[in-house]
Amino acid sequence: MDLHFEQLRTFAAVVDHGSFEAAARRLHVTPSAVSQRMKALESTVGRVLVERAKPARPTPSGRVVLRLARQVTLLATDAFRELGQDSADPAADPVEFSRIPIVVNGDSLNTWVLPALAAARERICVDVYREDQDHSVELLRQGTAMAAVTSDSRPVQGCAVRPLGRMRYRPMASPEFLRTWLPEGPTVEGLSRAPMLVFDRRDDLQERYLRRRARRAWDPPRHYVPSSGDFPEAIRLGIGWGMVPEQQRVRYPAGTLVPIDPEVVVEVPLYWQQWRLDSRLLGVLADCVAAAAAGSLDQPGSEGPGQRKSGETGG
Repeated sequence: MDLHFEQLRTFAAVVDHGSFEAAARRLHVTPSAVSQRMKALESTVGRVLVERAKPARPTPSGRVVLRLARQVTLLATDAFRELGQDSADPAADPVEFSRIPIVVNGDSLNTWVLPALAAARERICVDVYREDQDHSVELLRQGTAMAAVTSDSRPVQGCAVRPLGRMRYRPMASPEFLRTWLPEGPTVEGLSRAPMLVFDRRDDLQERYLRRRARRAWDPPRHYVPSSGDFPEAIRLGIGWGMVPEQQRVRYPAGTLVPIDPEVVVEVPLYWQQWRLDSRLLGVLADCVAAAAAGSLDQPGSEGPGQRKSGETGG
């Protein structure tokens, strides 16, 4: 099977930019050239690789080839730079930025991941997909992303795993909310009636906390706030109670957000999964993420005294 570099590069551009026309503009060729390259690639593979929809999406067979296309493109960029095509002046360097798609959960993105991306002072364009840490590895399997911050320690086929640390969550509320809805504390009766904040339909961290309070079916009123930055603000305003990571809680003045169950800390272990490639650029990004995590996340042996922990993941 003779797969040409330009055909693979074109396929990745079609998926990344959503259409043949957008890929043509990105690659500085005509839409006809993009169409011809895609037809040639699909003819070689013997499969339809992309759904001609808006946006264009890879087929199941296309996801396999998309992984290859991203790997080949990244390794080719590494090779060109190693051969000396980088200049001493980054602004004058004619070599293109390398696109590295990654998956990050909203809380990590809002707290500690952005400094890691800023520290990767390379010609890298990071394409961040936001996804719950319990579901992010699916984008690795699909070939959509090259790396992910995930709670899954089991390596996806073809990936390497590096532990990052733990995010600690506490069930928090505003003082007024506690006085109104939970005057007796986090009782089963009170939690059954108190409005609860949930990030999105995949966020089950609040449910996991409730199941630890009592093994029963819970159906409190739910507010959905799908923004990590606005989630603790909604709690501060008294809309509901919810699970807040320590990195966000400390941004608020003392007494603004208070724990509804002071002894409980729910820990979410995080890992960095990436394609197993000998790529300098991907390695630089991984090292920056690991360094930022070491400075922000709790590491083994760092738990505080007098805390009851949950080993469950979520959020």
